[in-house]
Amino acid sequence: MLRPFYLDHPDMLHIEAIVLDAQPGAVLIKRSPVFPGGGGQLADRAMLTWSGGTAPILGTSSGPTGVWHRFDGDAAPYGLIRIDVDRSFRNLMCELHTLAHMLNALVYTRFGGALLTGAQLSADGSFRVDFDLPGADSERLRALEGALNDVIASDLPVMAGFMLYEKAKEIDGMFRSKSVAPPPSEDGTVRIVEIAGLDRQACGGTHLASTGQARPARIVKIDNKGRQNRRIKVAV
Repeated sequence: MLRPFYLDHPDMLHIEAIVLDAQPGAVLIKRSPVFPGGGGQLADRAMLTWSGGTAPILGTSSGPTGVWHRFDGDAAPYGLIRIDVDRSFRNLMCELHTLAHMLNALVYTRFGGALLTGAQLSADGSFRVDFDLPGADSERLRALEGALNDVIASDLPVMAGFMLYEKAKEIDGMFRSKSVAPPPSEDGTVRIVEIAGLDRQACGGTHLASTGQARPARIVKIDNKGRQNRRIKVAV
């Protein structure tokens, strides 16, 4: 399976492609611009257009020959199709995901390498991140809001590349989740997202090109989730 199209071409949000296979309510094409969801990031909103109509894409799944796209109805499109990703929703997810990395980096460096225990981006312009932080002072966590907005104002470049998975595992802080990690691709590499001078970690999601593209953020709530987890909710 080739590397996902949306990773190598994050700015290409529409493509035309030839249908490789079809069944009622689904078509197979070689590559797709649609981010399928994962790691707390919501799936792209996208439309499928063919000679017989148009329909929202309900989900995608990758296989050895390409990417299946599901939609409502029993049509089986053939020939040339077009896929259009909703740019405004993708941009929102990029913004929230980049902000989550920024906050993750601040917590990791200021709270003794605390690991992530959960994350979820929301369509309402907010996200929450959970950390393994038993006994952490909520006011100290809330004070990270100023540092988060300082990082936004610094307009740091956000870059992505690939590293051998086994090498990445040897580097402290490259994998920040306590229980899950991005899987290696078939070539044995994992994608690494870096915020210049601030953060570097494995991630398979989509991001802004720089921190300055994010809007000012505020920490709206901090919750205790069990004896060890602290949940931080952020909104733009």
